[in-house]
Amino acid sequence: MTFEQFEIQLIASVVAAACAIPGVFLVLRRMAMMSDAISHAILLGIVLAFFVIPDVSSPILIIGAALSGVLTVSLVELLNKTRLVKEDASIGLVFPVLFSIGVILIARYAWNVHLDVHAVLLGELAFAPFDRLILFGHDIGPKSLYVMGTILILNLVFISLFYKELKIATFDAGLAAALGFSPGLIHYGLMSLVSVTAVGAFDAVGSILVVALMIAPPAAAYLLTDNLTKMIVISVVLGVISSISGFWLAIYLDANIAGAMATMAGVLFVIVFLFAPERGIVAIARRRSHQRWEFAGKMLAIHLLNHEGTKDEEHESQIEHLEQNLRWKENFARRAVNYSANNGLVLVNGSRLVLTKRGREYAKESILDD
Repeated sequence: MTFEQFEIQLIASVVAAACAIPGVFLVLRRMAMMSDAISHAILLGIVLAFFVIPDVSSPILIIGAALSGVLTVSLVELLNKTRLVKEDASIGLVFPVLFSIGVILIARYAWNVHLDVHAVLLGELAFAPFDRLILFGHDIGPKSLYVMGTILILNLVFISLFYKELKIATFDAGLAAALGFSPGLIHYGLMSLVSVTAVGAFDAVGSILVVALMIAPPAAAYLLTDNLTKMIVISVVLGVISSISGFWLAIYLDANIAGAMATMAGVLFVIVFLFAPERGIVAIARRRSHQRWEFAGKMLAIHLLNHEGTKDEEHESQIEHLEQNLRWKENFARRAVNYSANNGLVLVNGSRLVLTKRGREYAKESILDD
């Protein structure tokens, strides 16, 4: 591995960590589309700031882009408050307009500047190590690393200082207002943080990867834990794994690095989506299957208990009569009997079923619970 490859992975990892932290709150607030809106709409702020200060490395571009992100949020909120359109529709109305204006301005007035649409969408991490930060005549490393490192620290400080307020406002805005917090102020503070993060990552990785890293790792972390602190940590770890694995995938396929990283973020999400211990598709299917047979075992135990000591006991306890008595199909009845026998609820005596002591107690408890 060359030193440039190490720097690319380091930059991507810092970008992933910086994007994942505010991304957790976007996912929890069900505002995933807002990251897409901001990451695209900031293009307009970059272009307008470039017209004022014609220098693509000027920090004024970051300020202009951040203001453009805040403008996007404000316009979305303004439309949403009219109650004439829903929030997702508001986002869909605002950011395409702002992004399109930015693209038109680039095509018309800045076509010969490194603000092309390809760089906007995909970025080019391969060039990031060559944009160096020179301080007092010394090369101290890639500029993107320091920019995103500063933003990562800013995100950590903001989350640490306002963790309680963000947590309350995210899960119960009404309670936050009752306690004297301002949900609106917290909301705009978070959106400003998202805007600054998107701006910092914009030049190096492009808007597609910004969206992928802000949403996919936090969404996967949400499926793995309910603890907010753990969710943030897991989100950062998954983001870093996505960036590093995506880099090597790009090397192997000779493909765009940012695109490969976004792909790996999606792959990790799909893996978690399928195999998360509690909320994954496989776990849900297993739980539903278990609940199905548990309910069948409960019904069988209650059925046998209800007919114990009656004149119909002999008939009602016959395995072949379960289809008629409980309206079960033959295969289902056999599997229900096997489940109950394996769990010690019934004993199979020839073609008859006999409740065990455990099964009798289980049936009585089930009746009382119902």
